[in-house]
Parts: sequence; C-alpha cells; structure tokens
Amino acid sequence: MLLDTASLYYRAYFGVPDSVRAPDGTPVNAVRGLLDFIARLVQDHRPDDLVACMDADWRPQWRVDLIPSYKAHRVAEETEEGPDTEETPDTLAPQVPVIEDVLDAIGIARVGVEGYEADDVIGTLAGLATGPVDIVTGDRDLYQLVDDARGARVLYPLKGVGNLQLTDEAVLREKYGVTGSGYVDLALLRGDPSDGLPGVPGIGEKTAAKLLDAFGDLAGIMAAVDDPAAKLTPSQRKKLDEARPYIAVAPTVVRVASDVPLPEFDPALPKEPLDPASLDELAAQWGLGGSLQRLLTVLAE
Repeated sequence: MLLDTASLYYRAYFGVPDSVRAPDGTPVNAVRGLLDFIARLVQDHRPDDLVACMDADWRPQWRVDLIPSYKAHRVAEETEEGPDTEETPDTLAPQVPVIEDVLDAIGIARVGVEGYEADDVIGTLAGLATGPVDIVTGDRDLYQLVDDARGARVLYPLKGVGNLQLTDEAVLREKYGVTGSGYVDLALLRGDPSDGLPGVPGIGEKTAAKLLDAFGDLAGIMAAVDDPAAKLTPSQRKKLDEARPYIAVAPTVVRVASDVPLPEFDPALPKEPLDPASLDELAAQWGLGGSLQRLLTVLAE
C-alpha cells in the first residue's frame, strides 16, 4: 500500500475540525485525522507493506523548465536555493513535521526524494512491486498507474477513507473511456487547472476521450493531424497543430517518474512502535490520544 501522504493529510485537515487541538492549543486535526485514516486503511485492507510517500519537492524544477505554469499559482514564496514554498493553510504547515516525527517513531516507512514529488516515488515503487499494489490518493493524476495485469489499483477517497472508490481499468473505461496507460494522454490533452497544465485549448475531456478512442494514443492523434485523410474536424486539426510545442513536452511533465533513486528503507508494517519513548513524548505533547491508540491497536493485531 502506497500513500500519497500530502493528499491524505490535506483531506484530514479539511475533514476534521480544527477544534481538535494539542494541550497547548495548537491544532492537530491533520495529524490525528491522518492517523485515523491509516488505522482504517490497515484494518480494512491488511497490507503487508505500507509506505508513506512524501513530497520532498512539490514542484520539481525539471517539470517547471518544460511547462513554466506548472503549479505556479500555488507558489507562496520563490526561493533561490531549494524548492519554492507552497501555499499552505496557516495551521496545517506546522503539523507536517509532527506527522513526520510520529510516523518515524511508529516505524511506518516514510520516503521522499529530493527533486521529486510523492507521485514519482509512488510510480517508482509501483513499478518495482512484485505483487498487487494499492495506491491511496485523492489525486486523479495517479490513475495512470492503474494496471489490472499487475494488480495495481487506486483507492480514491470519496468521503474519508471509509468510502473509497476502488479504481481499476473497468472504472477508468466507464468514467473516461481509457485505461491507466491512456490516462496520461487524456490528462495532458484536457489540461488540469489545479496543476497549472494548460491542455490543448478547446479540447475538453469528452473530445480528448473520443480522439483517443479513434486514434489509439497521443502519437496516433498527432499522426492524424498530419494526415489530410484522417477524420478530424478542421477546428480540431488546427487546435492540435497549434499546440505542438506543448504536446512535445507535456508527456514528461504529466507522466510520473519511474526511475526515482530510492533510499534504503523497510516497508514492512511494524507490529509495535519502533521508538516507544519518542512516541510517548509525541503523544503527550500533541495530545494524540485515541487516534494514535487506534492505529497501534490495529498494527498489533
């Protein structure tokens, strides 16, 4: 089981009231919400291994170099060295280091790699997996990793993590008319305002799906643009032709990396805390109470 950790703690932050606070009054709604999420996921799905994948760089420069608008609207502060600072709710940012400390003390593997997003870590780990993989994320970008033959599916939270959409190729075909491998082409044609991806102007999701159905993939669509006999409307042909500079670089930006240099780590779920003394201190300082206890109980079962 691979967690898109930031996606889940954002959901926890907005789903759990900020009246959930530590003894000193600091909000810990994202911390406690994430612990409850993980407890529920482990209880319901019983993975052998679980990795909390992190955004060591939420806006990698190599993606920005190709498409400068990539996540540009989310930048709170540009920095000369290291990643730009992402716009984050005031009371969420201080909770992220607490989340990291708690996961480390429990012994849940936490992996982030400089220069890469959590999506890239997930893509690399999914590619290396020798058995079935469940990817837990609220980000549709990771639908591209769905692969029935490899047993890779996305668990997409509809409400909390008690109500998950188990996304396999049948679900993707029904919703979007593509399989996992076709989702990259659909996404880059359609664009994604939340990621600052412009897409091809005038080509929405339905048109993109029809073009992919007719011509197979992005390469097939662009071959059709060059073929006067291909069944494209004059408007579609013009829009796609004018978007060539974007189409040339977008696949590299939209496709998750599969070759991230991973550190050594142990993905096995711990039966008991790795560092009980530190965990006790964190539990007392941040008032983690029942949320932490529920997770530890589930892990021990």
